[in-house]
Amino acid sequence: MTITKKKSRVLAIDDEPAMIEWLKILLEHEGYEVRTAMIGTRGEEIFKTWKPDVVVTDMMLPDADGLELLRKFKQTHGDTEVIVITGHGSVPKAVEAMKAGAHSFVEKPIEPDTLITMLERAIERRDLVGENLLLKQKLEGQFRFGNIIGKSKKMHEVLELVESVAGSDANILIQGENGTGKELISNALHYNSKRAKGPFIKINCAAIPKDLIESELFGYKKGAFTGAQTDKEGLFEMAEGGSLLLDEIGEMPPYLQTKLLRVLQEREYRPIGSDRIVRVDFRLICATNIDLDAALRDGKLREDLYFRINTITLRVPPLRERTEDIPLLCEHFLEKYRQRHQRNVRSIAPVAYHVLIRHRWPGNVRELENVIERGVLVAKGNEIAVNDLPESLRTETATTAEFVVPPHRTLAEIEKMAILQTLQRTNWNKQEAAQILGLYRPTLYSKMKKHEIQDGGKGGTRRPVPPAA
Repeated sequence: MTITKKKSRVLAIDDEPAMIEWLKILLEHEGYEVRTAMIGTRGEEIFKTWKPDVVVTDMMLPDADGLELLRKFKQTHGDTEVIVITGHGSVPKAVEAMKAGAHSFVEKPIEPDTLITMLERAIERRDLVGENLLLKQKLEGQFRFGNIIGKSKKMHEVLELVESVAGSDANILIQGENGTGKELISNALHYNSKRAKGPFIKINCAAIPKDLIESELFGYKKGAFTGAQTDKEGLFEMAEGGSLLLDEIGEMPPYLQTKLLRVLQEREYRPIGSDRIVRVDFRLICATNIDLDAALRDGKLREDLYFRINTITLRVPPLRERTEDIPLLCEHFLEKYRQRHQRNVRSIAPVAYHVLIRHRWPGNVRELENVIERGVLVAKGNEIAVNDLPESLRTETATTAEFVVPPHRTLAEIEKMAILQTLQRTNWNKQEAAQILGLYRPTLYSKMKKHEIQDGGKGGTRRPVPPAA
């Protein structure tokens, strides 16, 4: 299906009804898609869910300081351009706004041609910044989607699949344990698609009470039920022209799964209590950490919905299956938190690296990130030492790393035992075992051949560890 080019989105914020009405008429006449707000809090709400290309905001609002609002917008989405409206002669305020990241400012009374010219330039700049960023990423030698980092074969395969399907409109199902980076994958799919300039709406089905998910997705008409004091736009409608992420889809109530299936089939629905038919055009991305076979068997996930949402299934591997990426991730998080916390921690001690590689990482990349941030904060020198790691990691390593040299054994027999134990402890991951043993991988292979150690990771018979005595 070909996606038509979407109109640029402009959010206008001003507390004067006549001004806001004039801005809406003018900008819509020029071909922009416009949403308006008369107070700062409402402007923030629209900004977060709708993600406009440009914001036009007055500096004087009844409930918010326009300068502080500008800073929030630039901090949340630095690529959104902001044009500020100032009172006549308020040059110091305008200069302050420019320093805070505003694209430009316009004084009241506003000349229509001046404002339109500013808007055109702001959108040109936004597009140019985006193109430059993409070019920079490609020139880095290793194309990365957002913060997804990995050189391992498994992650390379995932990223290749992401790159090949991102441009399509196919429904995507992302499967993976907590902390593996499913949301980062969904970001990569959206921002590398033809819908990148459209909104990206996300909802965590597990985080919202089950009786509220329907109203969040479908929206409702004023008076539809007790507490419905105003019309509410649903997330389906907000995702028009963009993408919708349903995180933890397995937590969605079965009756709502049926309604979702109908929306996907018919591409239209009615908000709760309304006669209005809403037609929608969005790309659906779902994510889950559950065992899909078990969920289908137990009726937690409808089979017909499952077949609809998994045109493409992306399995994000847990960290224990891609330990080759641990050093790369450690370097990334070390630099990130060293700068954030202004610490002079520049490396990780080799012994600490061994502890990190041996850990099984039940919390995956998220757990590793937390460990590195902690290390940066508590390190006394310029490197993270073993004692800077959480006690649970140090205790686990001390327990599993115990190796008692048995008596009356030759050096060759002891070497064989050490290699076998390390391979079994790492589930026959040769790269990981070589790092723990302090060997190059080719050296490990030659020693395995020398000691006639069969490769238990390829279906071979795993030899038991020789007794300690």
